[in-house]
Amino acid sequence: MTFVGEYEHTLDAKNRVFMPARFREQLGENFFVTRKMNKNCLAVYTCEKMDQISSQINAFPDSEVSEIKEFLFSKSVQATPDSNGRIVLPQQILDYAKIKRDVVIIGAGDHIQIWNADLWRENEKERDIDKIRRNLASIGL
Repeated sequence: MTFVGEYEHTLDAKNRVFMPARFREQLGENFFVTRKMNKNCLAVYTCEKMDQISSQINAFPDSEVSEIKEFLFSKSVQATPDSNGRIVLPQQILDYAKIKRDVVIIGAGDHIQIWNADLWRENEKERDIDKIRRNLASIGL
C-alpha cells in the first residue's frame, strides 16, 4: 500500500480533522495516529503497519528501546473516522506537531503525515532537491 498526495484541511474547535476519502479507503476502519519520531508532525499508520513497527521495536532488548517505546506508544491513539470522515486528535499530539488550525495531510509512501500547514510550507522551501536527486541516483532511480 502506497499513500500519495497532499491535502489541506482545517482543525475544528473539537480537535477534529477531515481525513481525505482516498486515505480512509486505504487505512480501513481503524488506524493509528502518533508522533513522528524524526519530524515535528504526526504519523498515521494502518493497524498492520503499527503491528509491524511494534514487532520490530520489541525485537530489541528493552534496555535499548524503552525510550522509543515510551515516545511512540504513550501518545498514540487508535482513530476511527466519524460519519463525516473526521478524526479526533488529542491535544498532546497536536502540541507536539505545533498544529493549531491549518493542516496539510500528505502521503509519505508507507504512511501518512499530518503537518502544521506553515511548517509544511517551510519544510518544502528548505528541501534540498539536489541531495534528493543524488540519493535517488544512488539507488538507481
